[in-house]
Amino acid sequence: MKAKRLIFALAATLLIAACSKAPISGRKQVLLVSEGEMIQQSYAQYRQVMAQSKVLNNKDAQMVKKVGNNIANAVQRYFSTHPGQLNSNIQYQWEFNLIQDNTPNAWCMPGGKVAVYTGILPYTQNEQGLAVVMSHEIAHAIAQHSREQASYSVIQNLGGSIFSSLGLYPDVYNGATNLVMLKYSREHETEADQLGLIFMKLAGYDPNYAITFWNIMRQTSGTGQPEFLSTHPNDATRIENIKKYLQSDKFKNITN
Repeated sequence: MKAKRLIFALAATLLIAACSKAPISGRKQVLLVSEGEMIQQSYAQYRQVMAQSKVLNNKDAQMVKKVGNNIANAVQRYFSTHPGQLNSNIQYQWEFNLIQDNTPNAWCMPGGKVAVYTGILPYTQNEQGLAVVMSHEIAHAIAQHSREQASYSVIQNLGGSIFSSLGLYPDVYNGATNLVMLKYSREHETEADQLGLIFMKLAGYDPNYAITFWNIMRQTSGTGQPEFLSTHPNDATRIENIKKYLQSDKFKNITN
């Protein structure tokens, strides 16, 4: 009886979740976790990271703020004229900071809190390269990928409970669903690349520079693990996908 209730709960959850669509791409999304709660948590985490980090206010930091605001303003202009494509009613509180850290990384939390590490600057090299990175990270937030991944975890845990209640081996289920989660992560990366190209274009940057940037990254990275076991597409796949998207009618037809 308990197993039946869990199966019914999982089916109902998936049915409700199927109603959501990602911005611009229209891809169906699973969004079960509260957006408001995720954003409030992200704001608290961002304040903590800023308090514990060396936040810079130099020329590079000013460029980070300039690029971030250019992209954020372009995003807001686009969705103000295409409100039906956005699946969020929350006003983002944008913030852009450069952190002294040799890790080549950048991220954008739900709600618009962005951090760029100094370790990524040798790869971005200039404002165009920085726009590639920041538009990609901002795209993750706009598409609510963190919320979607958290929702998948809820479903995964519920499914694991069903397997256990039926006396089945949860390790098999967990292994299979982990591979599915990796696949979704790669899809999120590709979607963030595509939305990032759109946001670059709308902000007045050259989206073709994304090919230059990822070629730089490709030359400095190793072979890595097989793509199907990775959360990111390999650099060669990513570059080819970007080239194809830049030539697509969907990209060419995007305007403010």
